[in-house]
Amino acid sequence: MDQTLGQDSVPTSGSIDKSRVLDIRPLRRLVPIFPSPSNMPSFPTPGAPFICAPPSGPFPSGVAPFYPFFGSVDSQRPNVYSNTISDAVPINSFRTPPPSTAGARVNGDTGSSRSTRGRFQSQSNSGFTEEDGYDSQSLNMNDVEGTNKTGRSSKRSQKRTRGSKDVLPSPEVNTDAILNNILLSFNPTEFDASRKTDGDKESVGYILLIFDLFRRKISQAEDTREAHGVSRRPDLRAGAILMNKGIRTNAKKRIGLVPGVEIGDIYYFRMEMCLVGLHSPSMAGIDYMGLKVSQEEEPVAVSIVSSGGYEDNVEDPDVLIYSGSGGNVNRKDKEVMDQKLERGNLALEKSLHRGNEIRVIRGLRDAINPSCKIYVYDGLYKIHESWVEKGKSGCNVFKYKLVRIPGQPEAFSKWKSVLQWKESITSRIGVILPDLTSGAENIPVSLVNDVDDEKGPEYFTYLSSLKYSKPVNTVDSAVGCTCSGGCLPGNSNCPCIQKNAGYLPYTANGVIVDQKGLTHECGSSCLCASTCRNRVSQGGLKVHLEVFKTRNKGWGLRSWDPIRAGAFVCEYAGEVIDTSKIEELRGENEDDYIFDATRTYQPVEPVPGDSHEAPKIPFPLAISAKSVGNVARFMNHSCSPNVFWQPVLRENNKGYELHIAFYAIKHIPPMTELTYDYGRPDKAERRKHCQCGSSKCRGYFF
Repeated sequence: MDQTLGQDSVPTSGSIDKSRVLDIRPLRRLVPIFPSPSNMPSFPTPGAPFICAPPSGPFPSGVAPFYPFFGSVDSQRPNVYSNTISDAVPINSFRTPPPSTAGARVNGDTGSSRSTRGRFQSQSNSGFTEEDGYDSQSLNMNDVEGTNKTGRSSKRSQKRTRGSKDVLPSPEVNTDAILNNILLSFNPTEFDASRKTDGDKESVGYILLIFDLFRRKISQAEDTREAHGVSRRPDLRAGAILMNKGIRTNAKKRIGLVPGVEIGDIYYFRMEMCLVGLHSPSMAGIDYMGLKVSQEEEPVAVSIVSSGGYEDNVEDPDVLIYSGSGGNVNRKDKEVMDQKLERGNLALEKSLHRGNEIRVIRGLRDAINPSCKIYVYDGLYKIHESWVEKGKSGCNVFKYKLVRIPGQPEAFSKWKSVLQWKESITSRIGVILPDLTSGAENIPVSLVNDVDDEKGPEYFTYLSSLKYSKPVNTVDSAVGCTCSGGCLPGNSNCPCIQKNAGYLPYTANGVIVDQKGLTHECGSSCLCASTCRNRVSQGGLKVHLEVFKTRNKGWGLRSWDPIRAGAFVCEYAGEVIDTSKIEELRGENEDDYIFDATRTYQPVEPVPGDSHEAPKIPFPLAISAKSVGNVARFMNHSCSPNVFWQPVLRENNKGYELHIAFYAIKHIPPMTELTYDYGRPDKAERRKHCQCGSSKCRGYFF
């Protein structure tokens, strides 16, 4: 189309006078050239002017607004989302906040120019609004699944957590298919409208199981695609999808206890606390809500997270000196300023005068992964006083003294006790033996009785692994891998990965992805190192276990350390026996320490994975731990267990070795008894009275 040059235009042909100074103007000042009937013969209405109108109107006759600039949203916007979820998560909610807010526990505490009525802005129940601010300590290394070949967290992976592109599911990962497959193991009625608003222990447990399995599945899928095993915040991705689909509970904010959430519960991801309604913001350290007071809304704090990013005094298990938010006090790259009495700080001040209960979550260092944090729900506190003092930066910092309400179950104080026991075992009451393994395990296993005068279980020889009397010959030839540097995800040439349906069964953190009928681990015929991530169950104990005397079930097993969902606990060690002699040994020898892998298992509660898939035992396996065995012989039965067993097959030069490995179903707090379901025998056996105490107890076990 021909156009007439303006007077300030540069000619495209002919001589150019370089001495002439042109009148250059910014683009926004240039006058648009409108078409005319002479140079626009195809114009629909000859002579009609080119009409411009602002997107919000007013509009001249014959001109209508276009989406999304409708004049009336309610009347003109098309119903493009027929099933809109009210608490949908905006995409940009996972971006790192702008520099002006990057040091705040709650956005606005750094002096944001965004206006708020009464210096208070309500938070969304979704827990993902940009108003929630940012707690620098909330970027837990638990959230970064992948590691590079050296074992250190990849800088590349940490950078990727900063951008919104990494939060969205990758097109290559079909998250809908993954989630739908997971939900097949759960009762869909668990997520009705009533439980979404007000949950219970069962719904909270289901939500956490679904989230963690979904996160691990996404991590596994991403892991296969990445060259160095780096996964990009699967926790945020899984949490966002579940929130959008309404798979959550306790969505209604509340003061005080949260239904189904117990004091002492632990969390490895901030998203877990969001999904169960314990602490709504995914990044902010202060959660608050508005209460109507004389026709106006007043903020009150409902929960806080003390994770080490501020100058908090956290040593006393019953008193917490909590620092206010904002002022960039925890940022070295930002100008430090005085904190302001607004938003989160204002809510804490109002709670002081109102005297309402505040939930306190403490972020503690993970002893197994020192770069990670574990969040411990420590119960209800009340603010007793507040003041302003000069921080280490020289600027004013708000301080709040919170005191724990008496009569609550132990939580943080239990962690403090465990630290003292690790420093000096003599401080543990009721210790019979500091290490009943006599050095057979790389971590000592203490024997404790603080119930009665019994001096220990009947004598047995401690054995850390399974003892085969003769090798198991198989028809198939044992073919090991040649991965000298360790099996890497996505290596289609690795025979061990091929046997696991094309995936490594463990994440980079050594967490099993889900429960399967059979897991193939690398064996002695493989050339990979002992540190290969496909040898998780071969590395011995990872946590400090304790054999203890229970009040009504004999001896039991528990851990001093927290155990993450999917983490390896131990294997069942002992002597492999002929399955035909099981009844004889149980009858004549009174052998109550026989593990029969041929039993059927119908759990009363879902477990993480394909719970409908029966164990695929390549040959009958029975283990007796009466004379020789390890800590697994002390694990009691429960109808609602926190541990599940998995058959693990390892190859050697002579054939196969089948082992029984135990993994955590869910996050297990310290000093919680470890239990699994004993299953049901194929043949009739004498029933025993069950005293597991579960609300779903069958009343018996075999």
